[in-house]
Amino acid sequence: MTQPRDPLLLVEGLVAGYGEAPVLQDVNLEVRHGELVALVGSNGAGKTTLLRSLSRLITVRGRIVFDGVDITHAQADDAFKAGLVQLPEGRQLFDRMSVEDNLLMGANRRSDRAGIRADLERMYAMFPRMSERRRQIAGSMSGGEQQMCAMARALMALPKLLLVDEMSLGLAPVVVEQLMDILVQVRRSGVTVLLVEQDIHLALEHADRGYVLETGRIALAGPAQSLLDDPEVQRAYLGV
Repeated sequence: MTQPRDPLLLVEGLVAGYGEAPVLQDVNLEVRHGELVALVGSNGAGKTTLLRSLSRLITVRGRIVFDGVDITHAQADDAFKAGLVQLPEGRQLFDRMSVEDNLLMGANRRSDRAGIRADLERMYAMFPRMSERRRQIAGSMSGGEQQMCAMARALMALPKLLLVDEMSLGLAPVVVEQLMDILVQVRRSGVTVLLVEQDIHLALEHADRGYVLETGRIALAGPAQSLLDDPEVQRAYLGV
């Protein structure tokens, strides 16, 4: 009998913060290979702190296992090299560089020139607007275009797990839907996704499973549709 495959990401008893009082307390979650998992909650719940913990940008207690390797005490660069790539809140592009140079920065730890060129063309096919703007200075584009550029740059790093932080922040609904469609396409291409999002309906509508984070703790977890149908979630977050 075939044994179930270990999760790509396993988090156990995670405690993290920036001072004496931790932001996260005893967080447990997992992301399985090929999933799109939503981590949702109100502003200030600790969602970004959790992503920074996973990316190894802050010191934590507990256990983080990624692709079978304990990375609890790893450096951020080691986590990145292992395939854990974050699409940060606020995009954080190199504003004075061209779109193409930004995309190539995503591949700056790769040495396979032919593969980089092929992936660059793949990004242009996935994001036609980026192909049109490849020579344009990234900082001169609209917010939605900059988010597309940031997503393409992250994908150039060939992530095994893409951590997406507040993709919809400050963008028009029509642009957010376009980006969400692209993210679903990315997931179908084989990239596992952990989506952190304040827009709970948007995130759970497209996810396989979800976790609700409240004041630094996992309050609810389960299949995404079950969370959308949960009266507590509807009352607290969806205004139903």
